[in-house]
Amino acid sequence: MTKSAIGAAATGAGVIAAPSIVRAQETFNWKMTNAYGPGSPFYVTGPGSPEDFCKRVTEMSNGRLNIQHFAAGELIPALEGFDAVQAGTVEMNAANAYFWAGKIFAAQYFTTVPFGLNFQGVNAWLYHAGGLELWHEVYQPYGLVAFPMGNTGVQMTGWFREPIESLDDFNGLKMRIPGLAGKVYQQIGVEVKLLPGGEIFPALERGVIDAAEFVGPYQDRRLGLQKAAKYYYTTGWHEPSNVTELLINQKAWESLPADLQAIVKNAAQACNLDSHSWCEANNAAALRDLVENFGVKAQTLPDEVVTKLKDITKDTLEAEAAKDPVTKKVHDSFMAFRDTHREWAAISEKPYHGIISSKGGMS
Repeated sequence: MTKSAIGAAATGAGVIAAPSIVRAQETFNWKMTNAYGPGSPFYVTGPGSPEDFCKRVTEMSNGRLNIQHFAAGELIPALEGFDAVQAGTVEMNAANAYFWAGKIFAAQYFTTVPFGLNFQGVNAWLYHAGGLELWHEVYQPYGLVAFPMGNTGVQMTGWFREPIESLDDFNGLKMRIPGLAGKVYQQIGVEVKLLPGGEIFPALERGVIDAAEFVGPYQDRRLGLQKAAKYYYTTGWHEPSNVTELLINQKAWESLPADLQAIVKNAAQACNLDSHSWCEANNAAALRDLVENFGVKAQTLPDEVVTKLKDITKDTLEAEAAKDPVTKKVHDSFMAFRDTHREWAAISEKPYHGIISSKGGMS
C-alpha cells in the first residue's frame, strides 16, 4: 500500500471512529420518579432499592449516566409514573406494573399472579423463558421499555380488624388490595380499594377499610399496621412474589450507547437479587417482634377460603385472557412455564420446606 493510500485509510478510520469516541464520552442526566414515598425501605432506599440502583449506575458508568431520584410527591403524584415516562417528562419510573392494569391488563403478569410463581420461578420465566421479551412487546406500543429491578418474595395475605373464619367473613369487607387479587376478592363480596402505601394506616385505623395488604412483616411494621389491626394472615396466595418495575422511555433508552444500556440492565438485575436478599434477612425478626411485642396473631387462611380463591383465580384469569389477544399471549406463556416449574419445585423446594426446613426436621 502506498503512503497516500495508508494516509487515506487512516483518515477514513478516524472519520469512522470519531463519532463512537464522542458518543462514548457523552454524559446523560436523567430523572427517575417513584410510586412510593420518601424514605420507604426497599421501595425507595436501602440495598437493592431505586436509590441504590441510581447510585450503582453512576458508579459503574463513571458518571456518564446520572439519575436523579424523586420519591412519590416530590415531582409527580404516586401513581402517575407511567404517563410521565411515556410523555418523556422523566426518563424512568420505579413502581409495580400492576398499577397500570387500567391501561394494560397484561401488565399485571409482570408484577405477580395469584397462585403463580415464586421469586425463583418468576425470575426464571423473565430472564430465561421469554417473559422479559413479552414485557417489552406489550409495552412497545406505548413507547416504553421495562426491566425487573427488585422483588419482595412471597407477601403476607394482609391485616384484618376481625378474624377470618369462613368465606362469609369476606362479604362486605372493605380491603386495600391491588392487582389481580382485587378482581378475585370482588367475587366473594369484598369491596376493593387501591390506596398508596402512605394512606393505608390511617384508613385502617379509622375503619375506612376493614383489611389491608401491603408487603410483609418488616414493611408492614414500619407503616404501623399492627396498631390498627391484630389479625395477620398468610398463604401468599395473591402475591407469591412481587416484581419492582424499572420503566424507561424507549426513545431515551435508544439514545444510550450499548455500554450504558448494559450497565442499566446489569444494575437492575443486581438490585433484583439484593432487594430480595434484604427482605429475607429482615422479615423473620420483624415477624417475631410483631407477635411477641405487639400481640399480633399470625396465622394461615382457612383451607376452604384458599380453595375457593384458587378456583375463582383460575376462572378470572382465563376469562380475562379470552378478551384480549395480548393478555392471552402473556397468560399462556406464564401458565405454561408455571406448570413446568412446579414439576421441578415438587421434588426440590416442596420437600425442602416440608421436611428438611420444618420444625420437625433436622436441627
